[in-house]
Amino acid sequence: MLLKIFPDNMNDRYIDRAVKLLKEGGVVVVPTDTIYALACDIRRSDAFERICHIKHVKLDKANFSFICYDLSNISDFTKPFSTSVFRLMKSCLPGPFTFILNANSNVPAIFKSNKKTIGIRVPDNNITRRLVKDLGNPIMVTTVHGGSDIQDYSSDPLEIDARIGEQVDLVIDGGYSELEPSTIIDCTDNDPVIIRQGKGIVELQ
Repeated sequence: MLLKIFPDNMNDRYIDRAVKLLKEGGVVVVPTDTIYALACDIRRSDAFERICHIKHVKLDKANFSFICYDLSNISDFTKPFSTSVFRLMKSCLPGPFTFILNANSNVPAIFKSNKKTIGIRVPDNNITRRLVKDLGNPIMVTTVHGGSDIQDYSSDPLEIDARIGEQVDLVIDGGYSELEPSTIIDCTDNDPVIIRQGKGIVELQ
């Protein structure tokens, strides 16, 4: 199923339908401020397993992040971090960044890596943040692609729907996306480190 949602004039019925699917364990393709992503409710491990199957990856090898509504939402799932890290995130979010932080016990075990860290995003995209707000908790996301090359990404939701629409419950058409991933910043230690330079530009002190 493909639904066209305009970020500046969202159809509430469409948003409600997407939220209902997420609550029921559905897999939804959502827009971000970078690349389209496969998404599910973090409380639904069955949906996470479906996403891993779609991407042909093992559970412990899947690259994923949580999309949160705002910074206050982030602290619900991470261990305390420094004031400098908070200021960095505040200056970058919402935006095309993924922050790797130490996970706390609120993160479902299935989503924790061996290092017990979690990727956190607050994208500058009204549609996906609205989904998170209405759902009442973060969603898990991972990019829609089958490999690591840029050719594996698609900026066209219609093309995404044609390719994997039968494997998911909903594709949200939020318009053409970027073809550049988010910038990943590791904040698990005292000094943040950029481990992947993507769309987001920031100077670390």
